[in-house]
Amino acid sequence: MTPRRPTIGVFDSGFGGLTVLKVLLELIPGADYAYFGDTARLPYGSKSVETVARYALEATRHLEAHGAQMLVIACNTATALALDRIAAAAHVPVVGVIEPGAEAARAATRNQKIVVIGTEATVRSHAYRQALEARGLSTREKACPLLVPLVEEGWVEHPVTEQVARIYLGDAFADGFRDADTLVLGCTHYPLLKPLLHRVAPERVSIVDSAESTARSVAAHLQQLVPATGDAEERRVRPRLQFFATDSVEKFCRLGEQFLGRAIEDVQHVDLKE
Repeated sequence: MTPRRPTIGVFDSGFGGLTVLKVLLELIPGADYAYFGDTARLPYGSKSVETVARYALEATRHLEAHGAQMLVIACNTATALALDRIAAAAHVPVVGVIEPGAEAARAATRNQKIVVIGTEATVRSHAYRQALEARGLSTREKACPLLVPLVEEGWVEHPVTEQVARIYLGDAFADGFRDADTLVLGCTHYPLLKPLLHRVAPERVSIVDSAESTARSVAAHLQQLVPATGDAEERRVRPRLQFFATDSVEKFCRLGEQFLGRAIEDVQHVDLKE
């Protein structure tokens, strides 16, 4: 018998996946959540496919052991490099961030020309380009390695961040992609920069937030269990939130709050042995 309140497990290499959790809490208030941030071993972008897959599978087992009935891989690198491995090993449904983002871009574009910004590892994998080109869309990918540290510094409206973003987007929307009409945020840190990116991107451009797209995909998967709107009784019951971090609990609470938009409590330190 399916429990009335399913538990959704959310995995990321660090803090960015909390932007996915933030939207999930808005869309699916009738679920409980367990979030795993592998903060001791980030960033994943410099690691091999085998290492990323191993780390992701360890997190998967941990979340399943804590009752997760569905897994959201809220890490673009882990999705790009290891989603198939995770899905094969997991005992529950698995949703990554790339396919939902690509599908949202397909729905948003009018001229089938897409720009994707992300970390170096995500761009190097070409996972977004493959997903978008499979939908008949022309794609340019642009690595923006400075944006993540600027977000984690809290500089989401700082003039330095705006200047860096202008340089990156100037390169991305150049030459044959000057008229691209859709920008995909291929990193879950980037939703914090949406107001800034709206100012910096060409006026005609629609911004696709892969964190929001992923949460909507999860809501669609769970519609049979818990309607995305939720009934009045379910909304009165606050979701249970569990957080697991492999590094400093204090740092997770401090940095994580800016991504989740609320105070973070009940963080458990997890020591995953190499």
